[in-house]
Amino acid sequence: MGLFTFTNRTALITGAGRGIGKAIAEKLAAEGVKVLCVSKNPDSCGAVAAAVIAAGGKAQAYPVDVADSAAVKAACEQILKDHERVDILVNNAGITRDMLLLRMSDDDWNSVITTNLSSCFYWTKALLQPMARARWGRIVNISSVVGIMGNAGQANYSAAKAGMLGFTKSMARELAGRNITVNAVAPGFITTDMTAKLSPEILEGVQKIIPLKRFGEANDVATMTAYLASDQASYVTGQVFAIDGGMAM
Repeated sequence: MGLFTFTNRTALITGAGRGIGKAIAEKLAAEGVKVLCVSKNPDSCGAVAAAVIAAGGKAQAYPVDVADSAAVKAACEQILKDHERVDILVNNAGITRDMLLLRMSDDDWNSVITTNLSSCFYWTKALLQPMARARWGRIVNISSVVGIMGNAGQANYSAAKAGMLGFTKSMARELAGRNITVNAVAPGFITTDMTAKLSPEILEGVQKIIPLKRFGEANDVATMTAYLASDQASYVTGQVFAIDGGMAM
């Protein structure tokens, strides 16, 4: 039996092929939710869906470039034919193109803004009507602690993640009357393949500014996301939950 209550729900998770997105898909599937795994890479989202099915869960993979509005619209039309509606949307897909602003190219800026922020708009808009008709929905946007604090060399990423927080609060106000809750999770430094690329010196320096003196795990973010997507979180909306070991407090 799972930690949380879900009643015949279907969840779509973007960026589900690795890291935090993969952990969220696995967590929701373990709670009995049917998970739709979206990633630009068909191999990675296919592997996650296959692993969920092998573990006894329900899953389907959809390879989609989340930054391509036309591709998202077409995918959502097919998804709604296949599954009638998506009850839970987790906007998790994200990339980094770190660079000091004076050296940052237009492409560095635009690719991060489109993939991390505009994709939230594309997916939410495309999947919203069936949620609204059903008068039940959960939208969880995976932002970042740098959207709260900022970070040198990440003006594009910080701006996108901060934008997600404004989007979250605006959608929470717009959709509350339809019984759709919208919340954001802001992870700090989480052990993933992204953080694995950092040098030992950077890792040591980061741990010094985290009150708990360690990195989090992807499952920490997945557990909060599962709570926000569950029946238990019916009176929680428009909130930002930092999963960061106290870094941004």
